[in-house]
Amino acid sequence: MEFTLVVPQGLEDVGAQELAAFGASNICIHRNTLSFTSDLACFYRIHLLARIPFRIFRQISKFDCCNPQSLYINIQNSFQWELLLSPSMTFRVDISGKHNNLPHSHFTALQVKNAIVDYQRNLWNKRSNIDIQNPDICLHLHLNNYLCTLSLSGSNSSLHRRGYKSAMGIAPLKENLASGLIKLTGWEGEVPLIDPFCGSGTFLLEAVASNLGIASGLNRNFSFQNWHDFDVNIWNREKEKAKKFQKLNKKLPPIIGCERNIDVFNQARINIDSADLTKHIDLRNIDYKDIILPNQEGIIVCNPPYGNRVGNVSDLPNLYSDLGNFLKKRASGWDLWLLSGNSELTAYLGMKSSRKFPVTNGSIDCRWLHYKIH
Repeated sequence: MEFTLVVPQGLEDVGAQELAAFGASNICIHRNTLSFTSDLACFYRIHLLARIPFRIFRQISKFDCCNPQSLYINIQNSFQWELLLSPSMTFRVDISGKHNNLPHSHFTALQVKNAIVDYQRNLWNKRSNIDIQNPDICLHLHLNNYLCTLSLSGSNSSLHRRGYKSAMGIAPLKENLASGLIKLTGWEGEVPLIDPFCGSGTFLLEAVASNLGIASGLNRNFSFQNWHDFDVNIWNREKEKAKKFQKLNKKLPPIIGCERNIDVFNQARINIDSADLTKHIDLRNIDYKDIILPNQEGIIVCNPPYGNRVGNVSDLPNLYSDLGNFLKKRASGWDLWLLSGNSELTAYLGMKSSRKFPVTNGSIDCRWLHYKIH
């Protein structure tokens, strides 16, 4: 079976490494997406364990389309809809990409919907209802000029949502982006990990959960469980493997998060408690300047404000300058990884990065910068 996996821009390589580790084949890297082939077991495994994807699509048809009429006909002929979608089931249609003759995504989605429900009426004299929030089947149509790819989405909502993050700050970092950035640091739970601006705790939560082998999808339902060829035996077997892979009692080095804003600190505490990781993450309601670093050198990760959504731009040069001075004075020998959305601000650190990875944080073009602190 052919699949497409959507990842944050800049994390395509680590996403491909994750896919290969789970047994996917024929992995091809594209911008924001990875195409691959796998069997059902691997497909289920990815949904249970992968920490990088937003979505995973299973391709069911690909066809040329020149106008709304040809779209309607091709949708009806693209699949035996009676196998997948009975009138008692609900569905949703999502659209992505561009097509010169199908410029409005809402109209395109209606055309796909009409083709399917008309097919059902002709067969059963009944039709499925649309459910935007929690459909039984989620369809995705990608438009690439005149080429259309129709797929099934394995989930109704983005896979970056783990379920533990009930409380979020002003500009929360998505869990899958945080997980991928942590992978780029090379942290494997052997040295201390510090976040001086931890916010709602996403970096530390993802680092610890990944290191302990906690399956990101173990406690959620997926729309592929409603597919015509869903195999409950394979699914249950993969779930049991995922449970056995967890190392919940593993001893970790000091993992510390600092957050001086009491309201944001409380949000982070709620998230860490919800993830049941309180014993692993030392959350402190202090300014980072007041922290006493562990004797063992380790890694500092942070996503300081860069003025797009958080922080007064006129105040931020001092924040970066103070951070740089603190690190050079107190954290010599450590590694710093900093997510930057403003290169002018990072210059105030007074340090030169040794590596940089272009990534996108929402709509913001960023750099994941690595510094060796001297």
